[in-house]
Amino acid sequence: MNTTLYTSPKLDGFRMPAEHEPQEQVWMAWPTREDNWREQGKYAQQEFIAVACAIAQFTPVTFIVDKAHFEQARAALPAHITLIEIPSDDCWMRDIGATYVVNNLGERRANSWQFNAWGGELDGLYDSWEQDNAVAEKMAAITGDHVYQAPFILEGGSIHVDGEGTLYTTEECLLHPSRNPHLSKADIEDLLKVYLNVDKIIWLKDGLYNDETNGHVDNIMHVIRPGVIALTDCEDPNDPQYAISKAAFNLLNQTRDAKGRQLEIIKLPLPGPLFVSADEAENLTESPYMNRQVGERLAASYANFLICNNGIVFPLLDEKTDEQAKQILQNAFPNHQVIGVPARNILLGGGNIHCITQQVPKKQSV
Repeated sequence: MNTTLYTSPKLDGFRMPAEHEPQEQVWMAWPTREDNWREQGKYAQQEFIAVACAIAQFTPVTFIVDKAHFEQARAALPAHITLIEIPSDDCWMRDIGATYVVNNLGERRANSWQFNAWGGELDGLYDSWEQDNAVAEKMAAITGDHVYQAPFILEGGSIHVDGEGTLYTTEECLLHPSRNPHLSKADIEDLLKVYLNVDKIIWLKDGLYNDETNGHVDNIMHVIRPGVIALTDCEDPNDPQYAISKAAFNLLNQTRDAKGRQLEIIKLPLPGPLFVSADEAENLTESPYMNRQVGERLAASYANFLICNNGIVFPLLDEKTDEQAKQILQNAFPNHQVIGVPARNILLGGGNIHCITQQVPKKQSV
């Protein structure tokens, strides 16, 4: 049974490990929400399965699913994928799952953030998120880890760490009035330092254009390893992403990380631009929160990949740029196997491979 802790990771000597550090497992959630996934999720489910199978070549995968869809999911998922009955309101495991911290003694604990569906009553994407908000604690109970209850709203996709004291985020998301309007930027920095045990926070101004998460950092950039960043680039001055990417590049280029390193920035191409088609806007349950309009710009990004031990699983989004993105990632990760998975239907739901996964780090003693 997991225990709620009343101290903090920083006080207890725990830190959030980087994604490139060893992982014990990766968690996902089964997509069924009918106002977000067309035709009861059947297209998205096939892509979630493909992502899970790619990850499972390197790291064991566990899915959560509610009781009503358990048999359907078990029949669809390969036998080597673990399935656990835990309800959720949607399937963005990065944001609803636990964010784990480790120490040098081979111990692991979990952070449970407060979750309000990316904006609560102000601009949240659904009106009830109690099940999502309970997932992290249930996840930590299964992985056998005590839990810190972080006293502020945060989604896992809104942060990246390098494991050596640096955290990356965006002002667009963490300073958005729909998250923690009672907290100043300095207050939020203090909380991040306390709950993730980081020393320096690097703030990009904005995330990817038209990202309905209010600009999650994981959809515009990714930490390759300490001191090395992959950033979504845009070469078209008429594209609204152009100014965002250039500003991010300039800021990162002029910033040093917690260890004083000049950052190496690897540019990833921008797919598309991609837009919702007429077919893709059909067969969705009406929602006042998530309206999928024909012609709406999709927040597509190759930065939304997952590092899973010796594997890199990235989204295939645009045949004009997929191969280029794969080569860039392969060059950035020469010792990893890079696997592309078709992810258009995941993208239609508002995120991608990094958003639908949450890694559980291995316990390691130094």
